[in-house]
Amino acid sequence: MSSRKRTLIALVTGAIFGFSAALAGGVLAAGPSAQDVQGAGDSATLPWQEARLFAEVYEHIKRDYVDQISDRKLMDAAIRGMVSSLDPHSAYLNSQEFEETRLSTMGSYPGVGIEVAADGSAVKILHAIPGSPAEQAGLRAGDEILAIDGKDVGADVSGAIEHMRGTSGSTVTLTIHRAGRPGVLKFALRRANVEVHSVDYQSLRPGYGYVRIEEFTDTTPDEVNAAISNLQRNNPGGLSGLVLDLRDNPGGVLESGVAVADDFLNSGVILTAEGRTPDARFEMDATPGDLMNGAPIVVLVNSGTASAAEIVSAALKDHGRALLIGHRTYGKGTVQTVIPLEYGGAVKLTTSRYFTPSGGSVQGKGILPDIVEDGPEHQPADVMTAKDAPSLQSRDAEVRLALTTLRAEVHGSNGSGHLVKTLATDVPPALAADDLVP
Repeated sequence: MSSRKRTLIALVTGAIFGFSAALAGGVLAAGPSAQDVQGAGDSATLPWQEARLFAEVYEHIKRDYVDQISDRKLMDAAIRGMVSSLDPHSAYLNSQEFEETRLSTMGSYPGVGIEVAADGSAVKILHAIPGSPAEQAGLRAGDEILAIDGKDVGADVSGAIEHMRGTSGSTVTLTIHRAGRPGVLKFALRRANVEVHSVDYQSLRPGYGYVRIEEFTDTTPDEVNAAISNLQRNNPGGLSGLVLDLRDNPGGVLESGVAVADDFLNSGVILTAEGRTPDARFEMDATPGDLMNGAPIVVLVNSGTASAAEIVSAALKDHGRALLIGHRTYGKGTVQTVIPLEYGGAVKLTTSRYFTPSGGSVQGKGILPDIVEDGPEHQPADVMTAKDAPSLQSRDAEVRLALTTLRAEVHGSNGSGHLVKTLATDVPPALAADDLVP
């Protein structure tokens, strides 16, 4: 074997050993039990034969591949492939991706305050967050971003986001094309700390409130509490019922989902989790206090309701606290932990499987609503507050059904238990709770 190849094997196996040690150190920070050590078996030994195979493939790529690839790019790809092969939700995050993940859960970030998406060969603005520098400067939905600080953007959404983020107080210039306007427009924006709200709410009619949660961030529980307080203040006679909209909610921070479920429960298990390490095995329980004081709740769900949103839905359903209306949920019954790495970045690893209060798993199954809507799913209608806008229930058939259901309960038995018991019979028998999603 050549000295070059021996050096390469030593380098690669050393790197693999380093990565393994870093991951183990993060996961087992609380100290492994005897059972954990025994269960590890031969996996605790570095697989030298596989490491030599890796080194051989690595050598062929470095020597024979048509284009020259840097060591950094190859190792990054190797790590990504290793982690992503575990399951669809585990991933390696470089420093930039780790920071984006961290910011996405905080409920605020330093930037200009616009949501963007690729549209053909361009990056277009979807929404300017109210009160943000972008909204104050007059940027609009549909504006096309041509350049940022003089650099062409094209359809590179991640690059555009990266360039628009920055230290609060610093400035950034956006070159915009606006439909119906000749030439281009330039906006010099001063970055600020932008608050991103995950909760919208409104009164549907006197005594009935609507709360929509887009995703679960660190600030979501406080936002839900504020929304319910404002709805109660806007309805002097009190709230007789609530529509909680979790459609197209992809989940987010586990603890925030548990806290929202706890907001409507006085006691009982919210979820239990099982994993290999002590930290991955836990139970979360409700504490006394119900924001709705026992008034009936309808939860709207669909195939985009996932993860933490399914935790909330299952907890309220299993405890008979709410009725679910809509379509079967996504079916993600695992918990991911983001583990920072010593040299930057992080790994997002699936560390637990969670179980609902009834002891079941939603993984691959989802949650079957008490009332299953026929026909295709429809996107939730935007929550509009303009006085001359059509009412939310007139624009959204499922909100209308939820409101009708709540009113029938309030004017009928005056108790949510009856609501769940009688209306659950509308579920077609063929859709059993343990059927797999097609």
